[in-house]
Amino acid sequence: MSDSFTHFDEKGNAIMVDVSEKKETARTAIACGSIKVSKEIMDAVINHTAKKGDVLGVARVAGIMAVKQTSSLIPMCHTLLITKCSVDFELLEEESIIKAYCTVKVNGKTGVEMEALTGVSVTLLTIYDMCKAIDKRMVMGDIHLIEKTGGKSGTFKFNED
Repeated sequence: MSDSFTHFDEKGNAIMVDVSEKKETARTAIACGSIKVSKEIMDAVINHTAKKGDVLGVARVAGIMAVKQTSSLIPMCHTLLITKCSVDFELLEEESIIKAYCTVKVNGKTGVEMEALTGVSVTLLTIYDMCKAIDKRMVMGDIHLIEKTGGKSGTFKFNED
């Protein structure tokens, strides 16, 4: 591993990393996060009774759209040709928690961790937006990378320990 910082030039200016010499590999990243909601919101999500419409359906589309816009939002991210993106949900009714998972794949020279994290973040923000008329006391959190594969650094798996 190099001792130099790859995101700075010789004058200390922030730069986008040059990936032109890197080998293309299949890369995947999975991120997750959660939003704690009230019982009323959980009921509205499950029963499709939120006034703004299908909360999880709209949130899924928003997350996918966000993945495709990551390089416009985060300055040093490269524009990537995404080959797969999915957003899935796990409803923990007893705890009134909605967990969102974003999986992103690419065949490229740089990873898709930021895309997966952006996708899950916007998914949760969209759930908030869709449900804020019911109750604004939602709490988003626990956003993190679960797994990434491909590239020079290989496989990473989040370890809860």
